[in-house]
Amino acid sequence: MIGLKYGIVGFRGKMGREIFEYFSTFGDECVLKKDVDSFEQTDTPQVIIDFSSPSALEETVKLCREHKIALVLGTTALEERHFEMLRELANEVPVVQSYNFSTGINILRKILREYTRYFSDWDAAMVEIHHTQKKDAPSGTAKMLRNDMNRDIPISSLRIGGVFGEHTVIFSNAGEVVEIKHSALSRRAFSIGVRHAALFTLKKQKGFYSYEDVLNENLR
Repeated sequence: MIGLKYGIVGFRGKMGREIFEYFSTFGDECVLKKDVDSFEQTDTPQVIIDFSSPSALEETVKLCREHKIALVLGTTALEERHFEMLRELANEVPVVQSYNFSTGINILRKILREYTRYFSDWDAAMVEIHHTQKKDAPSGTAKMLRNDMNRDIPISSLRIGGVFGEHTVIFSNAGEVVEIKHSALSRRAFSIGVRHAALFTLKKQKGFYSYEDVLNENLR
């Protein structure tokens, strides 16, 4: 894999620091660091990575337009107006947006879309657990998984300690229970996917992509 020149919006956040640490193991260079009260730039990045907050998105989009560079976005709690901004930006540069950059979660999405139909007459529910500092509930990932199931199932959200992310989909009838579960053991699960997404954008001129598109590209 090649080295990257990249920028991070939300550099001081937990995910920002994790991305910086992981990317550094490949010799990648963080040339733009932006946070709520700070901005530092030493060179032009090839891609900007944003794991901050919806309120920062407008400035992030401006940065991408200014430098004509790609965006990898993992911010949660986005609204339709945010997606409108992203779709407009995608007409100019590559944009990869996902609520979860874990490879395992995105494989789980494929499993649910394929096999949920076999449980159409079973009860279904989901339990998701995250750390106490996570602001949105249910999580963006839980909503994404529910959409993949194409069923309006109840979601129970727990915020406990420092759990990185756990999602369990439960199917049950009168005689048996089937559970499908994914657990993130550390933030490294997400930073691996973020780097895959960043490298993916270097191959594209423009367009709006999901992390599933990144996975499909890697399988070719």
